[in-house]
Amino acid sequence: MSAVPRIVVVGDVITDVVAVLAGPLATGSDTAAGIRFSGGGQAANTAAWLAGQGAAVTLVAAVGDDETGRDRVAELTRIGVDCAVERHEGYPTGTVIVLTHAGERTMVSQRGANLRLTARHVDAAVAAAPDVGHLHLSAYTLLDVGSRGAGLRALAVARERGLTISVDAASAAPLRRVGGSFLTWVRDVDLLLVNTDEATVLAGGLDPAAQARALTSVAHRVVVKRGAAGAVWVERGGRVETAPAPGVAVVDVTGAGDAFAAGLLTAWLAGADPRAALARAGDLGALAVTTVGARPGA
Repeated sequence: MSAVPRIVVVGDVITDVVAVLAGPLATGSDTAAGIRFSGGGQAANTAAWLAGQGAAVTLVAAVGDDETGRDRVAELTRIGVDCAVERHEGYPTGTVIVLTHAGERTMVSQRGANLRLTARHVDAAVAAAPDVGHLHLSAYTLLDVGSRGAGLRALAVARERGLTISVDAASAAPLRRVGGSFLTWVRDVDLLLVNTDEATVLAGGLDPAAQARALTSVAHRVVVKRGAAGAVWVERGGRVETAPAPGVAVVDVTGAGDAFAAGLLTAWLAGADPRAALARAGDLGALAVTTVGARPGA
């Protein structure tokens, strides 16, 4: 196994307001819940899990020039993430309300300053990390028109520098809104991560291996995250690997996909084969669902 190169993660920083519901949501009335505030955002969460495994990681993102933004950056810095984060006066740091119950989650989002991430900032942040070997992009950056230029520039600069590239497809609903453009934007990336809903949007209602195989026309490797059903890895050359998910008691699924991505990346970039990379990813994803919050030790 080789050393993992520095990973630059481009995407979002969020404050999560996580409500673990005691029962089904009583629309128009009251539902008891355990509520906590914590750091979130797909990119920030992935960076945090990467740092938790000892990887050198730089987060490229945007926050508001507010106390919340300063808190989010401070907590990431404390756990070892190098933060290349621009601050935007007059825009709030992003916030997501997460309602979780029975292994499912529903999110209500205010993207805030995440929409202000600029291509110029991405260029400067990557240039300031001469030891970078891999770029990981949260597709939320591409799916929001305000930050799309930054996301496209992140992919372009990674290609210019010869970095390996991974993209997490982010969320089914915004993928549906942008349609086939997404697959054009991410063409020929090294690794595309999708969950089952995202795979259905991008590849239709096929079985997971068939969905992944269809998407290898775009990405060299595709991983379909299936939650409690495990995961599937398919390579453009035809290799297929499947892995079960560890059996654990689920408390909160927030951030599980981000932990999975971090485990997959650190194993794969260190030279692990697909089966070992999926196993490491599954272990980290399982760890994430056993506690409330999206970050290690949250």
